[in-house]
Amino acid sequence: QIQLMESGGELVQAGGSLRLSCTASMIGDNYNNYALAWFRQAPGKEREGVACINWSGKSTLYTDSVKGRFTISRDNAKNMMYLQMHNLKPEDTAMYYCAASRFAWSTVQSSGLMDITEFPFWGQGTQVTVSS
Repeated sequence: QIQLMESGGELVQAGGSLRLSCTASMIGDNYNNYALAWFRQAPGKEREGVACINWSGKSTLYTDSVKGRFTISRDNAKNMMYLQMHNLKPEDTAMYYCAASRFAWSTVQSSGLMDITEFPFWGQGTQVTVSS
C-alpha cells in the first residue's frame, strides 16, 4: 500500500511559479509499482486530472490547459513526485491532490486522466491560490 502527502501549495501572483511535492510512504509495496498523478479541484467544480506519469518517469500525460506550463516528474529513489508549475493563471486556483494507481500504464494513458476511479490512493491536498 502507498500513503501520500502533498506540500508546496501557497498564494502566488498570476504569472508566477510554484513547485508542488508529493511524498510517498510505502507499506509492504514498491513505489515503482505505481503510476502517479496530480488532480485538482476548484470550489464548485469536479475534480480533474492535471498530469500523470508512469512508473519510470519516461512517459507523461497532461490535460490540455496546462500543457507547456506544468511539468510532472518523479524521483523513485526518494519516493517523491513533483509538479513544477509556471505562468500560473487565476483559473489554476484549486486544491491539488496527488494520487497513485496500480493499473497498467496503458490503461491510465487510454483514459486520458478522465477516469478518477483508476486512482484509489490519495493525499489530503495542498491549496494553490493564484491572484490576478
